[in-house]
Amino acid sequence: MKKHAPTFNISSLAHATHRALKVPKTAIATALIAASLASAPAFANLNGSIKGKVATEQANQSLAGITITASSNVMPKPRTVVTREDGSYDLPQLKPGTYELTFTDHNGVTQTMTVDVLLEQTSNVNVTLSGKKENVEVITVTGSKLFRQGNSSLSNSLGKKAIEGVPVGQDYRDLLKLVPGVELSQNATLGPSAGGSGVDNSYGFDGVDVSLPMFGNLASEPSTHDVEFVTMDRGGAKAVGFNRSGGLSINTVSKSGTDEFHGNVEYKAQPKTFVATPVGEESYELDKSWLTASLSGPLIEDSLYFYTSYYRPEETKENKNTAYGEVKDYKSVRDEYFGKLTWAPTDDILLNISQRTSEKVVEGRSIDAYEADSVSVGDTADQDIFTLDGSWILGSATTLSFQYSKFELETAGIPDTPLSVVPSLTGQLDLANLDQMGYFAVPSLLDADDNYTAAQIAAFNAGATPLINQYGYSENGQMKGGGGVGAYSQYDNIDFYRDSFEINLDHEFDWGDTYHTLHIGAEWKEGKEVLSRLSNGWGSISYVGGLDESLEDGSSAPVIYRAKVQQMSLVSGGSAVSAINSESESINFEINDSIEVGDWTYNIGVLVSRDTWYGQGLREKSGTISGYETAPGNKYKMYQTDWSDMIQPRLGATWTYSEEDSIFANFSMYNPEASSLSRAASWDRNTRAEIEVEFDAAGNVIYAEPRQGSSGKIFADDLTPRRITEFTLGTTKYVGSDLVLRAHVRHRKGNHFWEDMPNDARLTDYSGVDAEGVPQHIADQGLYVDNLADIRDEIGGSSYVIAEVDGGETKYWEASIEAEYLGENSYVNASYVWSHYYGNFDQDNTAATNDANTFIGSSNYGDGRGRYSWDYKYGTLSGDKPHLVKVYGYYTVPWQANVGAYFVFQSGKPWETWDGSIYGYSTSSTSRYSEPAGSRRSASHWQLDLNYTQDFKLTGNFEMQFRADLFNVFNRQTGYDINPYVSDENFGEARSYYNPRSLQLSVNFKF
Repeated sequence: MKKHAPTFNISSLAHATHRALKVPKTAIATALIAASLASAPAFANLNGSIKGKVATEQANQSLAGITITASSNVMPKPRTVVTREDGSYDLPQLKPGTYELTFTDHNGVTQTMTVDVLLEQTSNVNVTLSGKKENVEVITVTGSKLFRQGNSSLSNSLGKKAIEGVPVGQDYRDLLKLVPGVELSQNATLGPSAGGSGVDNSYGFDGVDVSLPMFGNLASEPSTHDVEFVTMDRGGAKAVGFNRSGGLSINTVSKSGTDEFHGNVEYKAQPKTFVATPVGEESYELDKSWLTASLSGPLIEDSLYFYTSYYRPEETKENKNTAYGEVKDYKSVRDEYFGKLTWAPTDDILLNISQRTSEKVVEGRSIDAYEADSVSVGDTADQDIFTLDGSWILGSATTLSFQYSKFELETAGIPDTPLSVVPSLTGQLDLANLDQMGYFAVPSLLDADDNYTAAQIAAFNAGATPLINQYGYSENGQMKGGGGVGAYSQYDNIDFYRDSFEINLDHEFDWGDTYHTLHIGAEWKEGKEVLSRLSNGWGSISYVGGLDESLEDGSSAPVIYRAKVQQMSLVSGGSAVSAINSESESINFEINDSIEVGDWTYNIGVLVSRDTWYGQGLREKSGTISGYETAPGNKYKMYQTDWSDMIQPRLGATWTYSEEDSIFANFSMYNPEASSLSRAASWDRNTRAEIEVEFDAAGNVIYAEPRQGSSGKIFADDLTPRRITEFTLGTTKYVGSDLVLRAHVRHRKGNHFWEDMPNDARLTDYSGVDAEGVPQHIADQGLYVDNLADIRDEIGGSSYVIAEVDGGETKYWEASIEAEYLGENSYVNASYVWSHYYGNFDQDNTAATNDANTFIGSSNYGDGRGRYSWDYKYGTLSGDKPHLVKVYGYYTVPWQANVGAYFVFQSGKPWETWDGSIYGYSTSSTSRYSEPAGSRRSASHWQLDLNYTQDFKLTGNFEMQFRADLFNVFNRQTGYDINPYVSDENFGEARSYYNPRSLQLSVNFKF
């Protein structure tokens, strides 16, 4: 039979337990409240634990040796410990779930209580044993709240009931909606701001880091259907879990098998007719559906469990016909398979092993209104996540745990029409079949208004006319140019890999009047990106028609055609070389001691790290100025931080001034690890530049030259790694038995940002004249690398260097009040957060688009005048949200149904005008501020989401569930991402809008 945990009310349970045990109601209520909370996480990653003290009603009875057994359907074997002399006990490394605790005293009398354990939490359970045999068993049920008693971190933990009871969504990213104080973001790539850059967040799935190596953004696409528990940390970290996040950190644990067989099949749909019309469009075009199935149970009873699932999200769209006629429809399909084994070979050893495999295929993307069907492009994304973790209880006070994980994400942009022709600098264009050579941009005829002579126009049009007649489109019976035919121009392959291993030792002991929980851990992590870009045929081909005759070799042969070809595609006459490999390595050590003494809990810890970046294209050579020589394809150590520069202290104190209420303070320092420099500053980036190949009238190659691109960059000496410093002060207060309040203030400061800067940025602009507006104390420092000219003479490279941003800093203030109510049939979480995020370095606002994988450490910031820290950069940063209100919860009604709601109000997005003309640039305005950062703000946004779930019992253990989720009930499509370009005709208009109202319906068959 399927077990159902009953709902509860702490007051009524205390009264019932008082009648059964004959102990004071206040003591029982205190025990239940303590059990319903979680204190500092004793162990990182995938488990939780239980600790507490046992007392007896009989005087002078020994408290040592009382047996406590914890059993749960999520644990193959129960865990058993005995109390110490003072009656204290610990049950570490428990899988999150509901546990039945059995206390057995020296006379064999047992008492039982039920307690919930959440991810990365320690549930406190204190109990007084009556010792009376007539009270053989007393069952009480407690629930775990979000707040951790005795812990100075800002953490929230939720179980499956809360995740499923609220209209969250089916994507992992949707879980971020539930974090108090973190903005509701609709970004598809960049993470939300949490008092810092969105690239400094940390995302875990079963403890595996699923952020994108080199970029820091969420790369994984698992659904919430596999998530059993989630923990969210947004500040006040301990030196446990290797937390280097400068933003928020989120970790989840997937569902596991039990001793009973369970399964489900769910189908969810959102037809395009269920979505309101988006702003600026005629209608919503996408049909979406999600198919989910799972099966779990025992392979070996009480020893080996399994859980497996299948997930298939699908999107389709009927693409509109183009000027060239019918085109293929858009389709995106992903097949994801997940399998997990949980094995307890002994009572003291617990192992988990899992594999997640996802295969995504997209067809029919990117077809313009004036392009042929053949030029469309598709995508593939193959992802594998492997994890093996385990724990070994070495004794009553010592635990050894480990985890090995492997993350692979192989992505490709693939032309839907592959071409067989192979480009070569000794080859030739087949002028009779240009649509088989690559992507051919059909020319348009020139007229007298174009800035050419009559003879040039006539010559150009004479060659363009037959091309338009052959490859153009028909409009009103006349052939037109200006479209595109052939095939998509290139294959874009970017693969990411990450391997990591960690091992942890935890030991608890008494020392005088203090009780210590000592944690020691070590972690090795390696990230890698492999990049290759190949042209499809000759890539992108255009008709020049002799208008460009300025060849650098001095020849006068007119250029009739031009192709842009990826260098990796050339097999002769060029440099056929391997892909670009970029690697980074991080080694971390941590030690942490949680000390309990009286009403105080102190946390003293430190995390020490070292990061190493590896590029490609150089080889070490002694006797040289740079220490290197050029060596295309060779891996070299680019830069390594010093251990002494990455010491990250973690200090906290909590005073429990009454039985439940507390005040806490915390100081933490973080060195975020996300960096793109192993690719952005690699020497081989320049040798992989796109090449312009020029042809004569017969299609013969007459000249080729690399297009302007990036090149390797030298690092300035003695760089201090990017650092976030944080202070937190807060309090937790209980109002009755069902309501908990938490308030806090927090300050974060970021500095020591690294960027690629012109070596003479402090002295000159691009024109070589004295730069205007450079503060004197910065100009006095001179060049970042004094001998860069000598180094470039020796091995080449860029005139840019990697250096610390002069005076770069960010500041964040936060004041918050949060409330959580847990009733018999209801749950509500409400929070209001006031905050201010300001400074002069905005990592999230350095590109033309603010939702993409952009380089960290090599962005537009610092690239010339208007982009330096002293050029209007100081002000309110783009992630600032002064006012943020979140209220969410659920109510279980008597007729086997659940009603959930989610409400959010948040301030608009800051923005400022961009205008390069005030710095002397006529066309380049991206990220060139023309007024202080954040001088303006878009409209505030609010929305309400609702859901209703109805359960029906069929027969036996079979159930049918119907669910409706209605997002953005009032269709508040608030505009944001305001166009900042002063010279643009759409200046000041929103470029993005919050998603329109949408309805999702699902049916779920369960057993």
